[in-house]
Amino acid sequence: ASADAASADPDINPLAPPQPHFDAKAKNCIFIFMAGAPSHIDLFDPKPELNKQHGQPLPASMLDKVRFAFIKKNNALLQGSPFKFSQHGESGMVFSELLPHVGSVADELLMIRSLHSEQFNHHPGQLMMQTGVARFGMPVMGSWLTYGLGSVSQNLPGYVVLTSGRGSSGGATLWQSGFLPSVYAGTLFRNQGEPVLNLKNPDGLPMELQRAGLDVLRDVNQARYAEIRDPEIASRIASYELAFRMQTSAPELIDLASEPQHIRDMYGVGRPEPKGGGGRGKQGDTWDSFARNCLLARRMVERGVRFINIIYASWDHHSNIPNELPYNAGCVDQPIAALIKDLKQRGLLDSTMVVWGTEFGRTPLGENRSGKREVGTGRDHHPFSFSMFMAGGGFKKGLTYGATDDIGWGVTEKPVHINDLHATMLHQFGLDHLKLTHRFQGRDFRLTDVGGKVIKDWLA
Repeated sequence: ASADAASADPDINPLAPPQPHFDAKAKNCIFIFMAGAPSHIDLFDPKPELNKQHGQPLPASMLDKVRFAFIKKNNALLQGSPFKFSQHGESGMVFSELLPHVGSVADELLMIRSLHSEQFNHHPGQLMMQTGVARFGMPVMGSWLTYGLGSVSQNLPGYVVLTSGRGSSGGATLWQSGFLPSVYAGTLFRNQGEPVLNLKNPDGLPMELQRAGLDVLRDVNQARYAEIRDPEIASRIASYELAFRMQTSAPELIDLASEPQHIRDMYGVGRPEPKGGGGRGKQGDTWDSFARNCLLARRMVERGVRFINIIYASWDHHSNIPNELPYNAGCVDQPIAALIKDLKQRGLLDSTMVVWGTEFGRTPLGENRSGKREVGTGRDHHPFSFSMFMAGGGFKKGLTYGATDDIGWGVTEKPVHINDLHATMLHQFGLDHLKLTHRFQGRDFRLTDVGGKVIKDWLA
């Protein structure tokens, strides 16, 4: 197990990197979380047979024991994709026409088409993807990783969160530390203005006076820690000291003026919002915000931040897929491809794991919550199969793993549970998912709960 943080000494940085269980391929992770569930059958997993059966009902036997969030079973009809698919790169990996830039880095990607989950509503599904279980109070992946490996960054948190679009269904529960000390929780950054609210000093407070006040506060906290040995006090001391150092480092981090113009253009920083559209995926200057977040993630990797969550919401397309899905895909396509290319050209991709993830897929059936027998323009929640992709971090390149049936309903080859995904990600960081544990309320907890296996076929 990782060293128990309950024995932490407040004079020792709780994020000081310990030794991993074995040699690591990856050092940093950028997890791009597409909250709301993008449609796998409109982006990654083409189904010509589904298009042929467009407008037909499914056999009653397939629907007998299935629960939907909104679809009315009696009148549900199959719905093909309106988008064209094509192969990319030497690997021939297939993408929708909505993701041409991501298609240009196909030969860097591991595409997984066979993920599945037990959760069919957003918040439980998002908790499942982030914590390995669908319940409150559990540490998220970024917290487990910084707990197990610490952070080499001295002036920034080990785990940072960036958001674009609307808030996700899971909100701040998606970057909580749960029962782990709060020093391992995600720190929410803004990509413009003051990076962390209330970080800078009030007007008229000189730095020397603030430092003197922090010294007194530290002495008081250390005395209390020596008396009751509460690890949250050690976390509090570390957080105050980090915040003091961040007053200089955080504003420098988000100031993109030092980046060459061609790099900013590559990511799409300053892109204008498309006219019209957006729907669920738009809030403010979403296209510019997401591009900034991807460039900031690269800058954080360079500065030693261990885990960066980029959360973009929402892909919850219960209607209007032909108009709203292109907006969301267009928002993320260029910046994600730029991030992968930029990390590669700087020699950082091999040691940085980039993950596109979500909570579940979307149904091959059209949304019909009105109960009318018609083909709609949206799709319902679908946990039985969905797609994700990864780049870097020691994973194989240009590999499409797993498969779903002819209509994208269920997994037919090489099923991957979320616990398997987490076990394999931890393995690339040199961590045995069975040994990365924390004792809480008499039980040794882990990110992979009571499941998980390392998928060796993914490893380069």
